[in-house]
Amino acid sequence: MNTELLLVEGMTCEHCVISVTEELGEVAGVSGVAVQLVPGGRSEVTVTTDAPVPADALRGAVAEAGYEVVRS
Repeated sequence: MNTELLLVEGMTCEHCVISVTEELGEVAGVSGVAVQLVPGGRSEVTVTTDAPVPADALRGAVAEAGYEVVRS
């Protein structure tokens, strides 16, 4: 099992958390997503995977939800 910590900018509410969690959950290999919401700041998103997942796939999923990874 692997974990990736992403800092995501632009999340402000529980709806944001749901959107990001849903999009990341659709990436092949992702087995879990935990979000520490910082409204208007940089939220910590911990992604658990069964196998290594390309960082671009995780960034793409976050972008699909409408947010930006500022550090991974």
